Amino acid sequence: MDLATKQSMDAIFRPRAIAVIGASNTIGKWGHRLMQRPLNTGYPGTIYPINTKQVEILGLKAYPDLAAVPGPIDMAVISTPTPTVPQVLRECVAQGIKGAVVITAGFAETGEAGAKLQAEMTAVAREGGIRLVGPNCMGIWSAAGGLSLCFPTRPKSGPIAFVSQSGTFGVSMAQVASVQGYGLSKFISIGNQADLEVSDYLDYLAEDDDTRVIVLYLEGLKDGARFFETARRVVRQKPIIVYKAGRSNAAQRAAMSHTASVAGSSVVFDSMCRQIGLLQASESFHLFEMAQALMGLPLPPGNRVAILGSGGQGVVGTDACSALGIELPELDAQTAARISALLPDHAPAARNPVDFAGSSRTAMQEAEIIEMFLKLDYIDGVISNVPVSPQLWDPNLRIDRNATDQPKPVQIAIEGGQRYAALPRKYNKPVVCLRFVPLENDIMEQILNEGGIPIYSTPEQCARAMYALVQYGKVRRRNGCATR
Repeated sequence: MDLATKQSMDAIFRPRAIAVIGASNTIGKWGHRLMQRPLNTGYPGTIYPINTKQVEILGLKAYPDLAAVPGPIDMAVISTPTPTVPQVLRECVAQGIKGAVVITAGFAETGEAGAKLQAEMTAVAREGGIRLVGPNCMGIWSAAGGLSLCFPTRPKSGPIAFVSQSGTFGVSMAQVASVQGYGLSKFISIGNQADLEVSDYLDYLAEDDDTRVIVLYLEGLKDGARFFETARRVVRQKPIIVYKAGRSNAAQRAAMSHTASVAGSSVVFDSMCRQIGLLQASESFHLFEMAQALMGLPLPPGNRVAILGSGGQGVVGTDACSALGIELPELDAQTAARISALLPDHAPAARNPVDFAGSSRTAMQEAEIIEMFLKLDYIDGVISNVPVSPQLWDPNLRIDRNATDQPKPVQIAIEGGQRYAALPRKYNKPVVCLRFVPLENDIMEQILNEGGIPIYSTPEQCARAMYALVQYGKVRRRNGCATR
């Protein structure tokens, strides 16, 4: 990425001061939302409302134009009527602004007249040294900048960057992801990509220290060759997970009127993804399930896993893994005998999956079995249940891990959970966990989270998580990269 583009994108994602052009006191207007959201979500920088008629907006002094603003501005947020946007950008150029987010719609997605306005707007921006997000977008969230233009409440911060060609759908997905615990470093609603394209965002995110996994919702590509060349390079540094919409003829028409996108051939797109190592999600929200596993777990050396669980959990998990090409090797006789000795008498002989047969067990026993799995050279990763917690039997129990007078069963459970959580790093192999119903303030979930072990609510989710790890490990080995 060239220095000028990086500086402009830093101005967008780490702005010290923003100007909201078209700011409004009227509830429901975009100019009101774009003021309210940064104020309500803790933006630490300076906000300059621009409005020709108001002297104050949401408690902040308003200015009639950019020239009247008393300080430097890094980024402009534009929500004025469509025909005015090119002139607004000329005024931004005059003030030395380097970045802009154009919320306004009515450009290329509407037809020929809108396309001409979009071309004019883009030419003004590029000639003046401004890089812009949009138009026809919902804005951005940047954890590094503490800036939300699109979320009314501050989302959870984390290492997943989400780039979405859809605004409303993308915002909804991001909000659900945040509620479910997936932390976002950035959310970018890219809209029509009049200037900055998805490839530019990939280049920027590749060097972004706050981002470990890149998630894409795409409807079409402006420059397919550039996208695949950029993605080929970036995927050597960070995993990229993509959900490609617009596969049916009807959906392709919708994409064109939605974000002026030509959806293109799904067959060609899928082939290119396989060729360069992009991970594809078959359903939109699978993006985040896969991303969570890739946030920090070690990558498996192969596609062979072991499953520890009870009854149907193991059967369903085995089916889900097999459907994704993940193998479950049968255990060798010596290992099977050692594991069987830890199971109750009524449990079936240990093979793979291993069935606890619904019996009581301890976190330490589970950790011991998981460690046996990970020591095997023919097991590359493990799917298991969350270790048994004392709070499972007494939901009202509150555990203070710093207390020195813990009851012995509680202390043993904590030690078992800690041993369990340390295993992926110890053996450099991934472990993902299943718990159908999360427990509030559960000690085991806390310990696993600290160890970077993700917890899912269905066997199918666990299988998809392991599949993502297997596939990205394969990509990195193919490219001669370390598998961390």
